[in-house]
Amino acid sequence: MSSATLQDKSRSTSSVSANGTSSPAKGFASGFVLEFEKPIVELENKIAEMRALADSSGMKNMSVEIDRMQKKAVRLREEVFSKLTRWQKVQLARHPRRPYTLDYIERLCSNFIELHGDRAFADDRALVSGIGEFDGQSVLIIGNQKGRGTKENIQRNFGMANPEGYRKAVRHLLLAQKFKLPVITFIDTPGAYPGLGAEERGQAEAIARSLYEMARLEVPIITFVIGEGGSGGALAISVADRIFMLEYSIYSVISPEGCASILYRDAGQAPQAAEALKLTADDLLELGIIDGIIPEPAGGAHENVDEIAMRVKEKIANTLPELLAEPSQKLLEARHKKYERIGFFLES
Repeated sequence: MSSATLQDKSRSTSSVSANGTSSPAKGFASGFVLEFEKPIVELENKIAEMRALADSSGMKNMSVEIDRMQKKAVRLREEVFSKLTRWQKVQLARHPRRPYTLDYIERLCSNFIELHGDRAFADDRALVSGIGEFDGQSVLIIGNQKGRGTKENIQRNFGMANPEGYRKAVRHLLLAQKFKLPVITFIDTPGAYPGLGAEERGQAEAIARSLYEMARLEVPIITFVIGEGGSGGALAISVADRIFMLEYSIYSVISPEGCASILYRDAGQAPQAAEALKLTADDLLELGIIDGIIPEPAGGAHENVDEIAMRVKEKIANTLPELLAEPSQKLLEARHKKYERIGFFLES
């Protein structure tokens, strides 16, 4: 076990997995709590105290009361999570205990080999890419990777890729084309890194090249938005035949804070901007941007990582054979039509 300091919050009790990355711990008690979760946390803490008292004192008659309170906690959780605002879903999508790309890879793939570097400048650790085996089928997996704790987040640049990250992705996409490997991508980034060095090294061109190559790739592509899907940094690796979102993930052209800064001249108006952006899974399914929503465990994906990984695995298992059965030309035509249908315009 290792401990790490969560961003500007209390301690984490995450564990370190075989691939050297920390996995999110279970339960609210492990540190980070959102404002709307606090009533649930308080009730669950009371239940834990009652259980401890019953165990230490041998008071068997407390079991009925504990059972009653446990049912109350379940009802309260269901009530709170059934009425989440768009801004509260944004907060859940950014939850620091939420599972990241490597957490899914660890549970979905065997024999995963991470490939490094863009063969031009550097290896961008904010974007993970490699080849693994999914149910006997070799696949290329690309995904944004955030860190757990300040030190790892700095190493991962908070999940914001530089141009070398997208050029690494393109290099591997061309490998997938050469060896006929299906592609699975995981989206979880605030956006592409907007720093001076990134702009000097051609951030916009790198994103554009990734969009171009994904649009013409003659192998199936499945994308999962697992947390934040922010701006061109997310779109760069999500030109896909099928796009699925986790229930409490978000996908938008700009962050609520960025939108509020532009429209209202006040980043504090982010909750209002989130409502206007319609960036939740429900919104995007209704608009025809995505192809499906994967329900999350009670309390969010971070409350049961194994369960959400199993749901993602089932979605891949149901979708991939269908796409593999399509001739490459039909696959490309359908992909192009999919993106032509997104949005509308009027000519005067």
